[in-house]
Amino acid sequence: MNKKMRLLAVPTLALGVVAMAGAPAMAADHAESYSSTLGQLNGTTGTGTVTVDVEGTTATVNLQVNGLAETFMDGPYPHVQHIHGLAMGTCPTSADDANADGIVSVTEGAGKYGGIQSTLTTSGATGPEEGLNLALGGQGGSYNISRSFEINQGTQDALEAGTAVVVVHGLDPATAGVSEEVFNSPSDLDPKLPLGATSPALCGNLAAQMGEMPSGGADTGVAQDTNNGLGMYALAGGLVLAAAAGGTYVVRRQNSN
Repeated sequence: MNKKMRLLAVPTLALGVVAMAGAPAMAADHAESYSSTLGQLNGTTGTGTVTVDVEGTTATVNLQVNGLAETFMDGPYPHVQHIHGLAMGTCPTSADDANADGIVSVTEGAGKYGGIQSTLTTSGATGPEEGLNLALGGQGGSYNISRSFEINQGTQDALEAGTAVVVVHGLDPATAGVSEEVFNSPSDLDPKLPLGATSPALCGNLAAQMGEMPSGGADTGVAQDTNNGLGMYALAGGLVLAAAAGGTYVVRRQNSN
């Protein structure tokens, strides 16, 4: 039996911006490489790897993702992904599902991975303001993003401190393990959006691969945190939420008898 799940979405959404900490900036001649094998969140069965090579203030990013949700409004599902940072530098676990609804939301995970520092778009701008620019997200269930761009101060600081975390957003309704009612409940970011469409699917800390290890340490993949629930952080600068009027999108969930 085929079941259709209707998702409301908007073209752009700033998922969160944390005020930048006073960590030292990268030197102009600084060169470093970072990488991560992304861990699965919220029932995701997909996989992902990412490398970030930094020289001065230029980052060359190669992100490869496979097996995520594929269909969105009769077309490829647009997944957005970011370098978050300036928090704990780890990924949330099911223990961070503070309201016990079965999905770790963006704000429930933000205390671990922080706000957006850079958006890993397929082209064009890469700032936090592109947070959910669907047109510049990865398209479909498997894709590759490979590009170079100038990184802002927040991204530099997060990488230097060892708190930079790559997060890929957008859950598959077929594997999320929650009811349609929960999946389509109002997003914690904006009530016009469904929770499942904005929640994190893959996550991994960017660990330094050469040179001096950042002072903050590094975790690759999903952190094994033992805390019960999320102690919601009063993040400096707060969580900035922005949404513009948008259209209606449909995610199709295919079930076979």
